[in-house]
Amino acid sequence: MNRLLAAASLIALSATPTLAHDPAFDVDMIDLHVRTISADAYEGRAPDTRGEAMTVGYISGALAAAGVQPGGEVNETGLRSWTQAVPLQKSTLVDDPAASVTMASGEVMQLTQGENIAIRAPQNGAAQVNLDDAELIFAGYGVTAPERGWDDFKDMDVDGKIIVVLVNDPDFEGGEGDFGGKEMTYYGRWTYKYEEAARRGAAGVLVIHENEPASYGWATVRNSNNQTFDIVRTDPGEAHSGLQGWMHRDLAVKLMADSGIDFEDAKAMARKKDFQPITLKSTMDVAILAELEQVEAQNVVGILPGTSRADEYVIYSAHHDHIGVGAADANGDTIFNGALDNATGVAHVIEQARAFADMGPQERSIVFLFVGAEERGLLGTKYYVNNPLYALEKTAGVLNTDSLGVFGPASDFSISGSARLELLDMLIEEAADFGLTFAPDPRPEAGSFFRSDHFPFAQAGVPAVSFRSGQQLTQGGADRAAELAADYIANRYHQPDDEWSPEWNLDGIVANAKLLHQVGTRLANGGEWPKWEDGSEFGAVRAQSDFARQDHGDD
Repeated sequence: MNRLLAAASLIALSATPTLAHDPAFDVDMIDLHVRTISADAYEGRAPDTRGEAMTVGYISGALAAAGVQPGGEVNETGLRSWTQAVPLQKSTLVDDPAASVTMASGEVMQLTQGENIAIRAPQNGAAQVNLDDAELIFAGYGVTAPERGWDDFKDMDVDGKIIVVLVNDPDFEGGEGDFGGKEMTYYGRWTYKYEEAARRGAAGVLVIHENEPASYGWATVRNSNNQTFDIVRTDPGEAHSGLQGWMHRDLAVKLMADSGIDFEDAKAMARKKDFQPITLKSTMDVAILAELEQVEAQNVVGILPGTSRADEYVIYSAHHDHIGVGAADANGDTIFNGALDNATGVAHVIEQARAFADMGPQERSIVFLFVGAEERGLLGTKYYVNNPLYALEKTAGVLNTDSLGVFGPASDFSISGSARLELLDMLIEEAADFGLTFAPDPRPEAGSFFRSDHFPFAQAGVPAVSFRSGQQLTQGGADRAAELAADYIANRYHQPDDEWSPEWNLDGIVANAKLLHQVGTRLANGGEWPKWEDGSEFGAVRAQSDFARQDHGDD
C-alpha cells in the first residue's frame, strides 16, 4: 500500500464520530497500521532514515486523526510538536572488520564476519580500532557482583586484553551463585558484559553465542552489528571498549581446545564461585573502520490532557523503530520489516489514543509515547527518562506493548520478566472481568525484563510493565503457542521474514487492548499510585520522590 492510499484509508476509517464512548477496538484499523508501517516502503524503520521519517509522519497523522493533541517538545511557535528529538552517536562499519586468531601452534586462522564472529560497529568514539596480538582471556560469565559474593575476574588485570565471556549468568545451568536460576538477571545481559569490560579497561569483549542461554539464534546476532547507535557521551571510551561483539560457539570450542581446555569443562568451572579466569594460548588481531556522525532519532508523543489532575500522567508506550535494511537472507530479502516487532505495539497504542479521545478527557493526562531507537539499546526511552516531557514523579504508571500476539485470542496474559508491583496486581484484578488469568513469563531466561521499553522507566522508579499476549490460545492452546513462538524466534525475530501476513488473527490484540484500556482508565481516574514490592531496588528509587505525590493541601 502506498503512503497516499494508507492516509486515505486512515481518514476514511476515522471519519465516523462516536456519540458515546465505545471501547470496541477496530481490528481493521489495527491491521491497517501494522500492514502500512511494516511494508517494504518503510525500509525497516531504522533511526535516522527515510523509513523513520515516514513512520513518524504516519504516527503523527494517525494521532491527529484519532483526536489527541501533540505532546512532544515545544517548537519555535511556543506550541507542542508531535516529536521529541533524540540525539545519538551513529557508527557504521565501512567494510567487514578484518580479524584473525594466531593459535598456540602458530597457525593463523582468518575469521569471517557473520560466520564465526560478529563484530559491532565501534561505540568508543573512534573511527578506527586496531588491535595487534591482543591476549584472549576467558572470564567466565564476566560478572562482578559483590552483593552476591561473585567475582569472575578475581585479581586478573584485563587492561588492553580481549575478554571472552559466556552469555547469560552463572545460575542459568545450575551455578553456585544467587542469580535467580533460569531467570536472567541484568548480569546475564550482553549489555552488562560490555559495560563491565569497559570499566576494567579491556581492549575488547566477545560474548560466546549459544542459542538456548541467549534465547535466539546466530542469525539474530549476525544481523545486528553493521550499524550501532548510542546516546551522545562526553567520553564514550569510558562506556565502551574498542572491540565489542560475539563469537560463535564453534570458534570458542576450537580456541579452548587449542589451550587444552574442553569447552563444557570451562563452562562448568565458570558456574563456581572459585572460578579463576583463564589466559588462552591464542591472540587476536582486529582492524575495524567505521564512519561516525551525530544524528537524531525521534520519539513521537501525543497527549489527552487531564481535567482535575492534569499534571499527573498515565503512559501507553511502544517502540516504532526496527532494524532497517541489512544483509540479504536466503531469499534475497534485505528489508527487516518488523511487523510483529513492533508494528503491532504501535498499532495498539494508536488505537488506545482513538479510544480515549472518543471517551473524552480523564482526570489524569494520558500520554501516548512512541519511542525510537529501541532496537539500538532502548535509546529513545532512555533519552525520554533523562529528559522527560512530563514529570516522572507524577507518572502513575507505564503500560508498554512490544510484539503482541497475532494468532488469535488467549485465555491468559503475561508480562516481560517477573518483577512484582501493584501495577501488575491491577492488571490481574482487571483481567478477571475478561475471564483472563495471569501466567508468569514463560521464558524468564531470555531476560526480557531488561529488553523492553518499560525498563528505563523502572530504573527511574516509575511503575512500568511490558504487557505480553497470552500463551493459552483459544485455537491450539499452549502447544500451538509454543510451536509458533519457536518458529518466530528461529526464522523471523530480527530477520527479514518478520512481515505482515493476511493469515494473522488480530482478535487477540483487540482483547489485549480492552484489558489495557480498562487498566488505564482506572489509573487515570483513581487516586492510586502503584508501588513496587517491598525490597525492590526500583521501589527505593521511587521513594525518593514520594513527597511530590503527596497531597499538601494549601501549603
